[in-house]
Amino acid sequence: MEFKLEDSLGFILNKTNTKLKNKLFQRFNDYNVTPEQWSVLNCLWVQEGLTPKELADIIFKDKPNTNRILEKLQMKDLIVRKPHPVDKRAYQIFLTKSGWALRDELVPKAMQLLEEATIGIEKQKAAELIKVLNQIYDNLN
Repeated sequence: MEFKLEDSLGFILNKTNTKLKNKLFQRFNDYNVTPEQWSVLNCLWVQEGLTPKELADIIFKDKPNTNRILEKLQMKDLIVRKPHPVDKRAYQIFLTKSGWALRDELVPKAMQLLEEATIGIEKQKAAELIKVLNQIYDNLN
């Protein structure tokens, strides 16, 4: 049995993910936002008040990495940390005005990148791909 790395699912997924992240980094460069910071901002645009642990679980990062991302976002005045109302050991993350304002700038750029990435692919096929990838993820859990 022959195994070709360049034809393996994991290799192709990683290659594609790396390319998408690099393109996203280029598009967000003028805003001084990395793809990792984008993922946190995106979560907060959907639901503010998440704890660092909740964010880490959503973006598939460990707590130390998530905390570093949060520190950088706070230094850029895009988020604020507020004490958790119930758990005094924890805190919640909220967007600042600047953090909210970035949504109108960054979301169209991300959507445009995804449009470019799927040129020539029928919407139905792209939706099916997402479904299949989620099934693979579920199979591995």
